[in-house]
Amino acid sequence: MNKNLLAFTAFALLIMHLPVSARNVRDNIVIVGSSTVYPFTTVVAENFGRMTRFKAPIVEATGSGGGLKLFCAGVGVRHPDIANSSRRIKSSEFEDCQKNGVKNIVEVKLGYDGITLARSNKGKAFELTLKQLFLALAKEIPDPSGSEKTVPNPYTHWRQIDPSLPDSSIEVMGPPPTSGTRDAFVELAMEGGCQAFPFIKALKDNNENTYKTICHSIREDGAYVEAGENDNLIVQKLDTNPNALGIFGFSFLDQNTDKLFGLKIDGVEPDFDEIASGAYPISRAMYIYVKKAHVEMIPGLKEFLEEFTSDKAWGDEGYLTDKGLIPMPADERKRFADDVRNLKELEM
Repeated sequence: MNKNLLAFTAFALLIMHLPVSARNVRDNIVIVGSSTVYPFTTVVAENFGRMTRFKAPIVEATGSGGGLKLFCAGVGVRHPDIANSSRRIKSSEFEDCQKNGVKNIVEVKLGYDGITLARSNKGKAFELTLKQLFLALAKEIPDPSGSEKTVPNPYTHWRQIDPSLPDSSIEVMGPPPTSGTRDAFVELAMEGGCQAFPFIKALKDNNENTYKTICHSIREDGAYVEAGENDNLIVQKLDTNPNALGIFGFSFLDQNTDKLFGLKIDGVEPDFDEIASGAYPISRAMYIYVKKAHVEMIPGLKEFLEEFTSDKAWGDEGYLTDKGLIPMPADERKRFADDVRNLKELEM
């Protein structure tokens, strides 16, 4: 079944299981989207439900792409109020929103996260560069013979890429195309490694479509395994296969250090300080998107946004940092908190 259809089906079932009265006049906030942002939103939702007179929001992990598709499908209680996203909304998604009447969107940047390559604590540590990562996972790579052309990826073992790497099979479990983590990984890690080859980098100005095809296409021969949106499932699989690697956000790695460790990328550890400083090469911003039209329609939505953007939640010492959120600088937090307070509409 198509992944987007699965997301729509899941949300339809969610709505069906709400009380009958809530299907027409909803008193729950409904949030869909990124599995990476899900833990942060869930914590805020739980605190909000416990500390206020409003019900705790319903949060579903559908992936960034699936969540934004649901979010952009329309306005009204049959549609979600908030979309979590581990990347910025695409112009094509914004246009879909506009076509479906979702015209007043508030964008809230939450903070930062790093995309980590992790393996089981049962496995041995090694380091990777972005170039090596590209050579391991790209569908096509520069011809190893040295000619300026690309060939189907011939590498099956890490050591074939570089003698310093392990003599084990390339096996990486990661998110599907609907995931914002996948989008960010492709743009930051794969494209970053791709640019190590001058003849490919030159294509960006001369033939952007070919450049993106080469840099963004992940191999489909079994070396990269789409493991779905459930990061817990990746952890379980890594535990039974210590030679494999998994791709997920730093926040999830941070919560599972008893089982996993992260690999250095370009010599930089995937830790809180390195991501916050911008030194870690695979880091990205996280967002939520809110329907302005729902703020007066759904009880508690405005108050929930105020809780999310309070210093006690997303501040330097806020409770979300315990979950692995990398806070924005104070002036940036203030700007987005002001945008939420004024319900400033996104323009693209």
